[in-house]
Amino acid sequence: MPIKDIIIAISIPCLWGFGFVIAKPGMEQLPPLLINGLRWWLAGLILVWWFPVPRNLLKEILILSFVACTLQYGLTFSGLNLVEASSAIIIVQFEVPFGVLAAFLILKEKPPLKNLLGLLIAGAGLFILTGAPNLEGQSLGITLLLSGAAVWALGQIIAKSITGKINGIALTAWVGIMSGPQLVLASALIDGNTINYITSANSIAWLIVIYQATLMTALGYSLWYFLLSKYPVNKVMPIHLLLPFTGVLAAVFLLGERPDIKVYFGGIIIIIGVAIILYSKSENRV
Repeated sequence: MPIKDIIIAISIPCLWGFGFVIAKPGMEQLPPLLINGLRWWLAGLILVWWFPVPRNLLKEILILSFVACTLQYGLTFSGLNLVEASSAIIIVQFEVPFGVLAAFLILKEKPPLKNLLGLLIAGAGLFILTGAPNLEGQSLGITLLLSGAAVWALGQIIAKSITGKINGIALTAWVGIMSGPQLVLASALIDGNTINYITSANSIAWLIVIYQATLMTALGYSLWYFLLSKYPVNKVMPIHLLLPFTGVLAAVFLLGERPDIKVYFGGIIIIIGVAIILYSKSENRV
């Protein structure tokens, strides 16, 4: 990648990692589906005025919005609500091997041998991580997080087929417009009391929503879709390598979490696995 794209790549996990962690206190007042619905809807409303309706892509974007946002964030943030943020941010790294595997099966992107080795090492790291004491009795949360990671990876395969037809900012805008109402409606059906949640949320919760809408979503996903349009999926996915650094640090300093040593050990092994994928020899653009 040229320097400009490397800077863009590094900025994405910084924006996402911080936003992922601060979502946890936000969910004390707004349920997972609702906080994500508000986040995506607001991001879409901020951006959509600058772009015409992509009439020939509406069906594809609708499918993407359901898979990569409504379904995925419903699973991932419900899992986050049950697991410490510092542990959840590491489990979510399985979006990387899941994405590489999905790209191989669906897009026929054949990963180098190094990538396969990285998948095995990351799997060993997850085995160690899930045995940590502060994850005992949290199998449901872990399952939800892993399911969300797999669904998110599938969503990026869908996005890959769209990014060549529309720029990243416009795609983020229309995904937000479509997924926001889906998530809010799902929250109303599952959680109930939607209006009450919204009106009773304090300023801290709304600041979290605004950060997630503007920086994590509008900016972060626009940059992500930009890179996805230029490079193979198995090259872009390992950008998540930096999420544990930003996420765990934010969880420690902002939330006061103190992860067990096994979390760090398992996390390091996962990072080594995805690092091997990142440093594969495949540098081809698409």
